[in-house]
Amino acid sequence: MKLSVNLGKLKLGNPVIAASGTFGYGEEYSEFMDIGRLGAVTVKGLSLRPREGNPPPRIVETPAGMLNAVGLQNIGIDSFIKDKLPFLRRFKTRVIVNFFGDSISEYAEAAARLSSAEGVHALEMNISCPNKQAGWSIFGTDPKVTFRVVSAVRKATGMPLIVKLSPNVTDIAMMAKAAEDAGADALSLINTLTAMAIDINTQRPKLANITGGLSGPAIRPVAVRMVWECYKKVKIPLIGMGGIMSAGDAIEFMLAGATAVAVGTANFVNPGAALEILEGIRSFMSARGIRSPGELTGAVKC
Repeated sequence: MKLSVNLGKLKLGNPVIAASGTFGYGEEYSEFMDIGRLGAVTVKGLSLRPREGNPPPRIVETPAGMLNAVGLQNIGIDSFIKDKLPFLRRFKTRVIVNFFGDSISEYAEAAARLSSAEGVHALEMNISCPNKQAGWSIFGTDPKVTFRVVSAVRKATGMPLIVKLSPNVTDIAMMAKAAEDAGADALSLINTLTAMAIDINTQRPKLANITGGLSGPAIRPVAVRMVWECYKKVKIPLIGMGGIMSAGDAIEFMLAGATAVAVGTANFVNPGAALEILEGIRSFMSARGIRSPGELTGAVKC
């Protein structure tokens, strides 16, 4: 049995990735699990300069999930390269760096700076961010803007480029095609769904930011559907994510069209979830005589 998968030019030892925003910078989880056994670690989203994020409360539990409005708090690219990346270089696990910007020029500059850092194997650009150049609309909700920002980043880096798509759109496959046409090597989907929770006693939003991003099992059927739609539209590999709590959940994404899967919210519930999911995938394949994860990708019978 061979568990390795290819995401464009990026080869992973297995298809299980720790998702951005839920795994810190990797070191935080090292006392709970051997992160060297993961296919990849995607670090917390980085910006050119440090960012404090939103005021609390900024995390709320919901039925079958959670809302977060952390606000992309991070230490900035320079501090990451200096203080966090040396630890990750100890492992064979691929390091994917998630990044974002307020403008197209910031995205391009961030990509260029990260590309020269030893130990970074791929970049994941989060386009579910407000666009300063367009009155703070979201980069990932307009296919023309998506094409422009991905094209700019593609010119700035020769590294494997993954684009993380927003689900808060009418046609996710259209956004996927725009990213592919602009030069993306792979796609991550989905990011969180915009949502809201209200305290009925105070009659106030539970989040200081009012709205936040919904993740966890509640969004998984939506995410599986979107992976399936994009698989039919684009030729580049897909990383499926959104409420994966078990090996069965991960395999469902693969059947819908994902080449690899990313485990997010489950890490908060069980720090060892990603490795348990990996072992579950291995057992499923072994029991059915499946020799590689690629045999599962897109194998749903519709």
